[in-house]
Amino acid sequence: MPAKIFIWNGHPRAQSLCSGLADAYQRGAEGEGAVVRRMDVAEMTVSLEGFEGYTGKRQPLGDDLRAWQEALEWCEHTVWLHPYWWGGMPAKMKAVVDQAMLPGFGFKYRDKGALWDKLLTGRTGDVIITSDTPPWFDTLVYGRSGRKVLKNQVMGFVGIKSAKIVQMGAVKGAKEAKIRRWLQQANRMGQEAGRR
Repeated sequence: MPAKIFIWNGHPRAQSLCSGLADAYQRGAEGEGAVVRRMDVAEMTVSLEGFEGYTGKRQPLGDDLRAWQEALEWCEHTVWLHPYWWGGMPAKMKAVVDQAMLPGFGFKYRDKGALWDKLLTGRTGDVIITSDTPPWFDTLVYGRSGRKVLKNQVMGFVGIKSAKIVQMGAVKGAKEAKIRRWLQQANRMGQEAGRR
């Protein structure tokens, strides 16, 4: 059976390093026979209008948010790519997570106590983050906060087991040879995912 992979590019601009990395990952995965679904935040319709959290008034999910949920349920492996803005993912990407990773879809709180059920177990996930902050500086000074949030408080919270979390930087001033190495790394990650 071919691997089922969902690629989610969280960069809000259509043409970016993240989209190039997503392309490279996709080529690697498909080269190994994987079946790929892909969504790009830049092409998704997402609004914060009317969203008041999980216990407040909730608007029906739009087509793109439902498609995102369906792709996440369908896949065995997912990769999320995004730039590192102000210590985390861009607002539009975060809005998708806020509005679509709902109780009853990604997790379910138990009636008693503080524990919850993880509803997306059995899946693995890669993360590729691009940043102007050098990864060593992010580790030493900021404690890898953006990487930890995705691993533990997003993917881990709903049962997606992190495979690889990679931060590529510094993007600002990166020479063409370095960007080419990042693209090759993303392609290899896609190959590995396609062989799962």
